[in-house]
Amino acid sequence: MAGRTVRVGGLPAELPADRLADKLTIHFLRSRNGGGEIADVRVLPGPPPCALITFEAPEVAQRVLEAKDHVLSVGGKKYALEVTAHVAELSPDEVAR
Repeated sequence: MAGRTVRVGGLPAELPADRLADKLTIHFLRSRNGGGEIADVRVLPGPPPCALITFEAPEVAQRVLEAKDHVLSVGGKKYALEVTAHVAELSPDEVAR
């Protein structure tokens, strides 16, 4: 999974995790946002909440990182997303904790 995962911050804390995951999936599937095929979306509780998005291909993650001004629109509100490379991959032991 190295090089395929990005970390997304700046998420609305009031949205349920499943709805947030759906919104992020739609945003990062769109080619105009640099996105592409997604393997996994994991919303991590906050505060503040963040998400780990793993793409099928590392070049898609790279395009997403290079794209500027990711803005998530939810219910008429706009949220500026902070997208960074996710370098620490979680082992199965860490996920189970």
